[in-house]
Amino acid sequence: MTALPVMTATRAQNAKTTRSTENTMTAAAPSALDAPVLPPVPTTSLAPAAPATTTRPTWDRLVEAVRDSGQYATDEKAAHVTRIVLAALGGHVVGDERVELAQRLPEEAARLIASQIPVNRPLTAAQFVDRVATRIEGATPATARWDVSSVLSALPHFVDDTLIDRVLAELPSGYALLFGRPQLIQAS
Repeated sequence: MTALPVMTATRAQNAKTTRSTENTMTAAAPSALDAPVLPPVPTTSLAPAAPATTTRPTWDRLVEAVRDSGQYATDEKAAHVTRIVLAALGGHVVGDERVELAQRLPEEAARLIASQIPVNRPLTAAQFVDRVATRIEGATPATARWDVSSVLSALPHFVDDTLIDRVLAELPSGYALLFGRPQLIQAS
């Protein structure tokens, strides 16, 4: 008679557990297709952040704002007045305010402002309007004041209030009204 291997209960249990573990491992092993898709983990960089890129407004958009503000019949008239007023303003705004104003306005407006030689003595608001009137054909002081206000009151739509405040601090009293702001007078 041949002897058959005798399996004890412990050996039988170990064999069963091993087969069960092998089957479970094979069945439960996740594939790459079964893995859940997780959102990327945000990383923190120690490098300085790149400055936010902002797009400059277009010349057409500035002219449109001036046309709306001044109720001009054509874009050509609004563009003509805008060029004259910004060129006149360019000589009165200096330093960081001039650079920042030029950076935030359309390129054509920036060139008009930056290309002007700074004046030795800024004009009062009334003198500024009179000077602009001499550059616009057929203008009177009243129509020139309208033109100047139409252009300068459009600028806050393109630059922030802080910059306008700094520009006004550079200019003689009276310009705030031309920018469409109340003229605040300090008490003595």
